[in-house]
Amino acid sequence: MDETEFWELVDGTREAAGGDPEDQADLLVDRLLQLDPDMVLDFARHFEARYNRAYSWDLWGAAWVLLDGASDDAFDFFRCWLIGQGREVFEGAVHDPDGLAELLGDFDEEVDGDGEELGYAADEAYEQLTGTVAPDLGIAPAPSEPEGSPVDFENEGSLAERFPRLWDRFKE
Repeated sequence: MDETEFWELVDGTREAAGGDPEDQADLLVDRLLQLDPDMVLDFARHFEARYNRAYSWDLWGAAWVLLDGASDDAFDFFRCWLIGQGREVFEGAVHDPDGLAELLGDFDEEVDGDGEELGYAADEAYEQLTGTVAPDLGIAPAPSEPEGSPVDFENEGSLAERFPRLWDRFKE
C-alpha cells in the first residue's frame, strides 16, 4: 500500500461516516478486512508513522486550545483524529498547527478531536483476518518527548500568542 492508497482509505471512510470518528473507525475496519494481512500491516505502518510525526508541542498546544485542555491520552487520541481528517488537514496541521483555524470546518469538542478507535482499526482488522496479534511494524519508535519548544498549557496569554488564529476562532 502506498501513501496515496492510505489517504484514499482514510478519506473514503471519513466521508462515508459523515465525519463521525467512531463510525469512521468501524468503516475503516470493514474496508481493511477486504485486504490481505500484509496490506493491513502497510496501512498500520503509514498510520503509525504519521501518528509519531504529529508528536509535537505545537500540535499539543493546538489540541489544548481546541479541546479546552488535553491530557497525554487526549493528545494521543487527537493525533489519531487528525490523521482521520485526511491528508490536507493532517499535513497542514503538522506544518502550521495554528492553521487548523482555517483547515477545520465546524468543530464540536464533544465529537471531534477524539479518534481513539481509529488508532486501533488496523490492529483489529489484522487480528480478525489472521487470528493473531499484529507483529512489530518495524518502524522507528516515537520520540520520548514531543518535538519543538514546550508549551505552557496553563498560561492563556501564552496560548493566545502562540496560536492566535485558533484562539480567536475557538476561544473567544
